[in-house]
Amino acid sequence: MIRLVVLDMAGTTVADDGLVEQAFIQAVGEVGIAESAVAGMLDHVRRTMGESKITVFRHLLGGDEDLAQQANRAFEQAYAARVADGDCREIDGAEAAIRQLRGAAVKVALTTGFAERTQTQILDALGWGGLADLTLTPGQAGRGRPHPDMVLTALLRLGIDDVREIATVGDTAYDVRSGRSAGASIVAGVLTGAHGRAALAEAGATHILESVRELPELVLSAKEDL
Repeated sequence: MIRLVVLDMAGTTVADDGLVEQAFIQAVGEVGIAESAVAGMLDHVRRTMGESKITVFRHLLGGDEDLAQQANRAFEQAYAARVADGDCREIDGAEAAIRQLRGAAVKVALTTGFAERTQTQILDALGWGGLADLTLTPGQAGRGRPHPDMVLTALLRLGIDDVREIATVGDTAYDVRSGRSAGASIVAGVLTGAHGRAALAEAGATHILESVRELPELVLSAKEDL
């Protein structure tokens, strides 16, 4: 049966509304990146949505660790400021879906490519403290997506015995690749975020959902079947 659901945040349970791109543009401006280079960088950001943000900055800034860390801090601060200003809302039905899963004895972990502090600010803004059984960031698990570390860390911390008892859900190809690498039985993509149906299918999604609202039916029916 499915005993654990590992859920992405931005684009899956939390509406993005362009906040990632806005925060990125502000961050690279603050570290002195020429405006003429920003458009090409944004293309890479869009392709790699779901990946750990520090990894993205390392790639874009040619491996300059100090500059990447500086840009990542600026990004996190810019994103957090927007959250504090109220630019943060749940994907319709996300909280209800999580509560329905937990009510059916399915554990839920919320994961993100952001830093722990930013994740906490998002959860606080939404009033989601304690909503999930576990929250994780790349820094707490080892590596970010597309690696399976956050999924497998959730399995270990929540006492799940078998990777086949896991369902993962996300809006990007990186989320899907992470779930596949972890060996999850259900690796669902949702169409409320960064990547479309073709990209999610190409990455190996077992299911593609219009939104997280459809997740409890999928997971709980699989729970019964298995």
